Amino acid sequence: MDATTKLGQPLVRIEHLRHFYHKGTTSGLLVLDDVNLTLKAGEIVGLLGRSGSGKSTLLRIIAGLLEPSSGTIEIEGQPVTGPASQVAMVFQSFALFPWLTVLENVEIGLEALGMPPAERRKHALAAIDLIGLDGFESAYPKELSGGMRQRVGFARALVVHPKVLLMDEPFSALDVLTAETLRTDLLDLWSEGRMPIKSILMVTHNIEEAVLLCDRILVFSSNPGAIVAEVKVELPQPRDRQDPAFRAVVDDIYARMTQKVAGVPQREAFPGTGLAMILPDISTNVLAGLIEMIDGPPYDGKADLPELASKLQLEVDDLFPIAETLQLLRFAEIEEGTIRLTPAGRQFATADLDDRKRAFLQHLLAYVPLAAHIRRILDERASHRAPANRFLAELEDTMSEDYAEQTLHAVVSWARYAELFAYDEATGVFSLENPT
Repeated sequence: MDATTKLGQPLVRIEHLRHFYHKGTTSGLLVLDDVNLTLKAGEIVGLLGRSGSGKSTLLRIIAGLLEPSSGTIEIEGQPVTGPASQVAMVFQSFALFPWLTVLENVEIGLEALGMPPAERRKHALAAIDLIGLDGFESAYPKELSGGMRQRVGFARALVVHPKVLLMDEPFSALDVLTAETLRTDLLDLWSEGRMPIKSILMVTHNIEEAVLLCDRILVFSSNPGAIVAEVKVELPQPRDRQDPAFRAVVDDIYARMTQKVAGVPQREAFPGTGLAMILPDISTNVLAGLIEMIDGPPYDGKADLPELASKLQLEVDDLFPIAETLQLLRFAEIEEGTIRLTPAGRQFATADLDDRKRAFLQHLLAYVPLAAHIRRILDERASHRAPANRFLAELEDTMSEDYAEQTLHAVVSWARYAELFAYDEATGVFSLENPT
């Protein structure tokens, strides 16, 4: 334990951090806004939130791979001005060099540090043994399963003996059983003090995973990313998903993540207002399916989001956009971790196909400004036609190109279901050829 730890100084301190992604000469898209956090020795801290909350960007800033637009970041009291030797990172993708063996992949960081071959081989073999890959030193990535490849990623990060291990959704690319095994092994190594690190900071979209692993969980809002809540998990390890105390923490996080949605006009559940509203690309079949599920037994129109997520095996990034789209369209309301169908939602659940389409059309025009805007332009033009690029350009004034394409694609899909207007993918043209 070094002097900084003895004095209680955080390993990582971030104050008033903001970050923009700039596009051309525009002012840029605000990704992180006034982020303040500390990471202390001996703790695992989770960054929990949906896509677009800037969590992965924050990890790269901490690692010194990205310079923030403003704010300060320190590791052990020293400002981060470039790649930080005190940290190592495990990525969502395995990020291995396919032409190198397991041993060579693990050694590569040590080689970059200038360590002599014999010494780096000794350290790499120890890391491989620690992470449970002894015997696979000469194998190539293509010969390994996904779980084993991710273990190579962990060994490569640990071999440099970092102070802080950053993990960016390290289990999300794995199947359920493999991810569970790797999580358990990681926790065992951590609790036994066998990993040469002081703290772990991890990004996840999985609420249960965060509660299983973390001592503290920082909940991020989206677009821009900001810390809106901190949850301390004081349950002893190992933790049991079925323990009522565990479920209570999960329920509390769901409530916190939906509290903001319940406290503002429903349209503002998505970032932006009017045409600037970023929309998730959710299929109408998925929307209808969730309505039917909530309307039927045992829910009878009202369901807890944690229970739905568990039953459907959906993570935050999967379930929340569906639920919030239903809220945007006024087919449901979300409050404190619970989703309740509105009268319109319950009518939709029992209606026939034609009545469903008519109801969806009415709600689409009333509550999705972009859909109404496109229809109005088509009605006003003598040709009743308009190029998609016209609307993409409007959207890109207030959002990134990716979000603009996602938003337009979502509206096209919803409008086709409602028969509000037509869209020709080949020509990129909207028209009223098949309007209602």
